Amino acid sequence: MNLTVNGEPRAFPPLVHLAALVSELGLDGRKVAIERNLEIVPRSAYGKTRLCDGDRIEIVHFIGGG
Repeated sequence: MNLTVNGEPRAFPPLVHLAALVSELGLDGRKVAIERNLEIVPRSAYGKTRLCDGDRIEIVHFIGGG
């Protein structure tokens, strides 16, 4: 499966949904915001949002500070 992640073309094994991509990338789904094809995906929909070959994914990491 070919996806563009944060502007970089990348190849992945077949992934069914966005939650699988988060897992494949080793990310904590609670600490990221994800946009798929210019639409923000609610965290509650990661497991229901199907991925298609050629999707454009943007991932933003939350960083805490004080």
